[in-house]
Amino acid sequence: MQNAKKLTQEEHIVFADMLAKRALQLYDLSPSSYIRLLNYSENTTFAVVDPERKTRTVLRINRPGYHTKEELEAELMWLESIMINSPIIVPKPIAGKNKKFVQTLKNDRYSYPLHCVMFSFLQGSAPDDKDEKNLIFQFERLGEVTALLHEQVNNWEYSRSICRATWDYDTMLGNRPRWGRWQDRYDVTSGLAQLFQRASDTISLRLGRFGKSPERFGLIHADLRLANLLIEEKKIKVIDFDDCGFGWFLYDLGAAVSFIEHKEYVPDLVASWLQGYRKVRSLSKEEESEIPTFIMLRRLLLLAWLGTRHDSDTAKEFGTEFTEKTAELAEKYLLTFA
Repeated sequence: MQNAKKLTQEEHIVFADMLAKRALQLYDLSPSSYIRLLNYSENTTFAVVDPERKTRTVLRINRPGYHTKEELEAELMWLESIMINSPIIVPKPIAGKNKKFVQTLKNDRYSYPLHCVMFSFLQGSAPDDKDEKNLIFQFERLGEVTALLHEQVNNWEYSRSICRATWDYDTMLGNRPRWGRWQDRYDVTSGLAQLFQRASDTISLRLGRFGKSPERFGLIHADLRLANLLIEEKKIKVIDFDDCGFGWFLYDLGAAVSFIEHKEYVPDLVASWLQGYRKVRSLSKEEESEIPTFIMLRRLLLLAWLGTRHDSDTAKEFGTEFTEKTAELAEKYLLTFA
């Protein structure tokens, strides 16, 4: 059996393509159905086109060893609850011929089972981070949608008992990092390492004070960045709940500005997001004052992710400049919060 970490991006995609074609047989599709690669990141996602029935769906081949079947079922359970108990538009899970939503795929490459999930196809396009004026408007709606998600969680009886990972300091920047260590990023010099460690230590201290009360910590999307939003006219649709887990509610705002944390217009985005959020859910001044901590937390986590997913398209897009801008953010953060 081969180890997933040894596969290159190209090898992962080829392998996932083979699995996806095999997976089509598990669903109620016509024989002429075909797949088209949409995205390769943590998972490999394909559009599935059924020309006979004139339908489109989305097939996600899950990253080997990243989630258990129980964790995937919990994700889909939350999606079903969101669709029933909130106005938020999310993808609808589609069951296979066996009436199960999580399908297990046979393979001879790994010693553990691989899984896939099919979803309904949602119309829309991701927000453009270069369209500053429109982005600020969309962030108000995003804040409102995020608050609706958090309210749905607070009112859902299973929100604290389902099987999902925890996103706290220890699993992000601490001793059990789910996305790897920022220290392993190729361009983190000894000087930068000292700077980032100071920022990380400050984050740890402040999050410890912030606490994990039910009003601040619970089930979150955990990856509400622009790439996981679809805009259709005035509607904002939320996709890719693959990283959902237990974390600070304000971390969803940190994730919303992923990869653009250093942009000059981010304070305007945050202000717009807060305006939308407070239409639905209260947020104290104390909580608001800690937002830079969650933005810095996310930025260092992304630095770690880029270092361990160096062959992904996203990692190739963000080179040394990303690390340099992260250093600028860390210095600015420490001036205020250290």
